[in-house]
Amino acid sequence: MKIKRLRKEKGYGAFLLTLSIFIIIFLISVTTFNQREEIFAQEKQATVSTELTTNDCIKCHSEVVKTVDTKGAKHKTAINCMNCHKGHPPMIPKEQIIPACSECHAGKPHYEIANCEGCHSNPHAPLEMKLAADITDPCLSCHPAQGKEMKENPTLHTNVACTMCHRAHKEVPSCMRCHKPHTAEMVDKDCLGCHPAHQPLTITYGQDMPSKNCAPCHQKISDTLKSVQTKHSALECVFCHKERHKMIPTCETCHGSPHPPAMLAQFKDCNGCHISAHSLGKEGGQ
Repeated sequence: MKIKRLRKEKGYGAFLLTLSIFIIIFLISVTTFNQREEIFAQEKQATVSTELTTNDCIKCHSEVVKTVDTKGAKHKTAINCMNCHKGHPPMIPKEQIIPACSECHAGKPHYEIANCEGCHSNPHAPLEMKLAADITDPCLSCHPAQGKEMKENPTLHTNVACTMCHRAHKEVPSCMRCHKPHTAEMVDKDCLGCHPAHQPLTITYGQDMPSKNCAPCHQKISDTLKSVQTKHSALECVFCHKERHKMIPTCETCHGSPHPPAMLAQFKDCNGCHISAHSLGKEGGQ
C-alpha cells in the first residue's frame, strides 16, 4: 500500500510539473504575441504618420492655410499644399521644403524674369504683389497690348515706368493724382471719356460729350459761341465735330446748297462771308 501511494504521488507530481511547464510556455507565447502586436501597431502608426496630407498642414500652419483659402488664386484651385511641399522634416531636409517657382511656372516670357519674389513676395497669395517703383518690362510681359499701345502712340506716359501710375497690381489710379482737371467739377470718368490712359493724346468721345468739357482746351471758340446768338450756339460741340477730335465737317453736311449756283460759283468758301462757323459773322453784335 505504501509503495502504491508513493507511486501515485510521484505520478501526480509529474503531472503538476508538466502542467506548470505548459502554463509557463503558454504565458510566454501570449506575452510574446502581445509584444509583437504592439510593435506592429507602432510600426504601422509610424508609417501612417509619415504620409502627410493637406489636412495635416492646418494643424501647425493655420494662418498659411487661411491665406491660401482667401488669396491663393490658382495656388488654391489648381494645386494643394503637397503639390508644392513634397514632405516635411525630418523626412526630407529643410532646404528642400520650398520648391523653385520654375518647377511649375515655365514656357512663357513672364516666367523667364529673374527674382520672382521681387513682386510675388508671398507665394500663398501670389497676386498680392509688392511692386518696385520703377519697373516696366516685367509688367509688359503679362500686359503686352498696353505696351504696344503706348509705343505706337508716344506721349509723356510712354516715358514713365508702369509702376509710376500702377503702384499696386490692378490699381487704376486717379488721373488727378498727376494732372489738374480742366474744370473743378471734372472727375476721372470725364478724363477717360476723352483720353485713353495708354494713349492720352488720341482723344475720343461719344455723342453725349458736353461742350463744357471741350471749352477748357478751346476757350476762345467757346467764348465766341457764347457771345453770339445763332443756332450754332445752341448746339453741343459734338453735334458738328463727330466721332473724332479735330474732325471739321463741311458746311454742306448740314446745310446742303442754300444759295443759288451762280453765287456758290463766285464764292466757293462759306467763311468768306460768314467769317467762321462759330460766329457766322456776328462778332461784335453784327
